[in-house]
Amino acid sequence: MSLIEKLTPEQEALIPVYRDKWRKIALSTERIDREKAAEAVKAAYIASGKNAPKIIFSESPYVALKSTIFDKLDYLKQELNNKVISQLNNSPISNLKKLQRELLEKPLEQLGRQTSFFSDLSYSIYPQVFQDINIDEELFDELVYSKLNNNFSDILGFRLSWVLETYIKIYLNEQLQSEDWQQINLQLGSRLSSSLQASLYSYINNFFGLCFQPEEECKINSFRDFIITSVWVSEIFPEWLMYQSLIKECGWIFAFDKTVIICDRPLHLRFDHQNRLHAEGEPAIEYADGFGIYSYHGVTLPEKYGKHHPQQWQAQWLLKEDNAELRRVLIQGMGYGRICQELQAIELDNWAEYTLSKIDADVDEEPVYLLKMTCPSTGFIHALRVPPNMKSAHEAICWINWGIAPEEFAIQT
Repeated sequence: MSLIEKLTPEQEALIPVYRDKWRKIALSTERIDREKAAEAVKAAYIASGKNAPKIIFSESPYVALKSTIFDKLDYLKQELNNKVISQLNNSPISNLKKLQRELLEKPLEQLGRQTSFFSDLSYSIYPQVFQDINIDEELFDELVYSKLNNNFSDILGFRLSWVLETYIKIYLNEQLQSEDWQQINLQLGSRLSSSLQASLYSYINNFFGLCFQPEEECKINSFRDFIITSVWVSEIFPEWLMYQSLIKECGWIFAFDKTVIICDRPLHLRFDHQNRLHAEGEPAIEYADGFGIYSYHGVTLPEKYGKHHPQQWQAQWLLKEDNAELRRVLIQGMGYGRICQELQAIELDNWAEYTLSKIDADVDEEPVYLLKMTCPSTGFIHALRVPPNMKSAHEAICWINWGIAPEEFAIQT
């Protein structure tokens, strides 16, 4: 088997075709065809020697998580009161921990245990492709991580996972701090209570780790598709066709022994001109059930900021925001001119129509000094940030103009 170290010109020309093909699949906002999605999942199970699972459809990953994790907490709270706390004085810790583990699994009995079925199916394709093809490692890396890389799918999958996991953990923390749970924790004691919380967080982490995310799969499958159909050019094997169907027909999938939850795709995906998730006053990722993720030029925003257009953002928010990245986004969205007005910047020095000002509030990691210029005809305030060691407006103007004094600049123009 000869080593492939270089692509032919014809193969090179096909790279953008495959990259765009899988980008389109990754960013699809078409509603899934539920019949085709169910057929794709059942076919994969049956081909692997498993019984066809029960299919549950969900409008979004958030609803799927709520039905399997959020709703589980109420059941768990009741059962802890009924079965564990009543035995505290009569059973050793080991027995109580075992009972606790059983309670954690009980609400999911109808689903079965969560499995890595789809990721296992993905990995099974590798040997079939590469046992008959020998590709140079450097060329492999160049194709996978550069030429055929689908950055959109990477960003989309990462943001969704991160936000959903954050939502769940915030919800879990709120629940565990509630009066009912605090009472249970007191009765369980520190050891059992810590064990319970660790088990819950572990379950959440596994839930995401075993989730099938089509947009993430598109990144490697653009490479697989290219190699199989343009470089290898051999008979396409059934596993590959089956796996393509899963990616094309389904949204996120949560797989269990007896049940598979198939999520629909987002209704809307919004990006800026640099292909970063971005929307102003509306979600950048939006699902039919109302779940959405707000983003400003690639930075995920909490709803309290994202639901407002940047023109409605308030400079006072900067004084209460602890996250440096979010403060930076708020500053970027509002502009220093507005911030200067709303936070009543202190004037330090003047030169012609320019004013050196300081915002006397903790809005950034270092002091905020601004060079303001008020347009004589419109009254509009332009403001640029300058280093905090500026002593005069004249010095700040020189810094802005790359060391050229304003008098000299006026002569040159």
